[in-house]
Amino acid sequence: MAEPLTKLSLATIYFTERCNSRCVSCDYWRHGRRDIELATVQQMLPGLRELGTQTVLVSGGEPLLHPQWAEISELLKSSGLNLWLLTAGLSLAKNAAEVAGLFEQVTVSLDGSTAASYSAIRGLDAFEAVCAGIRALVREGVPVGLRVTVQRRNASELGDLVRLARKLGVGGISFLAADVSHGEAFGRHSEVAEGVALRPEDLPVLVAALDALERDHGDDFDSGFIVETPAKLRRIEAHYRALLGQGEAPPVRCNAPEHSIVVEADGGLRPCFFIAGPTQLGEAGLSEGLNAASMRHLRADIRAGLRPECRHCVCSKWFST
Repeated sequence: MAEPLTKLSLATIYFTERCNSRCVSCDYWRHGRRDIELATVQQMLPGLRELGTQTVLVSGGEPLLHPQWAEISELLKSSGLNLWLLTAGLSLAKNAAEVAGLFEQVTVSLDGSTAASYSAIRGLDAFEAVCAGIRALVREGVPVGLRVTVQRRNASELGDLVRLARKLGVGGISFLAADVSHGEAFGRHSEVAEGVALRPEDLPVLVAALDALERDHGDDFDSGFIVETPAKLRRIEAHYRALLGQGEAPPVRCNAPEHSIVVEADGGLRPCFFIAGPTQLGEAGLSEGLNAASMRHLRADIRAGLRPECRHCVCSKWFST
């Protein structure tokens, strides 16, 4: 059994399971119904203070769909927490000023460099609306970053996405492989839809795009505008090769469950985005759920490499202590 957690650097809170995108890699828009209750967040606050939490990542679903998103964010912010918003960006343009007043940083998920590729991945004709929202937030002076989920429909667009990020005026861009290995993550009730994972014929396309990034965007790597190093981006290629049986999965170095937690809209606790948790927020608050015996056993199994979900993890988050 793992030792109890006494410090929690990051708490991710799903404000809602609902979403106004129609992404091929996620099912919250199909099945999401629940919104987190204000009382649930209030119940968490003593535990967050006790555990020394500094940052809350506000996520979902699409968090800006919650009817009380601003009120809940204000509650968290007034408690001394730094707020980081992860959003698909569809509601940013109309809420830019209010978002700017509440969040220290914003990450926008943007998987297409053109209206056509955006629509193919996100299921909506909303590329220009999302770009307008990003520009509005940049004008408000909020640090904004883009996050790209690399998949079959955008594997050739990596350089175009970097150039789009520059054009939009954001502070940086990051890339990660699409998660296709966890059947119950991201609101899924079944396997991930076809057309997300790369096929064998797509690998040369991805390799060419990665080669071009290294050749043409050295300054963006050096400055950190592209968040990952070239070596870390090559893990995306290795990840998809492993899924196709063409090599070993890249090793996963992750200690996220020992430094962070994900709180679902119904109060359920997950050790990370990809592994379901056995506990919920108890009447005694956050610490009770975090340090229940079942959660401590789960963290011990993750640390020991006993969880099969970790083998094909696309995140590999490491907190320096």
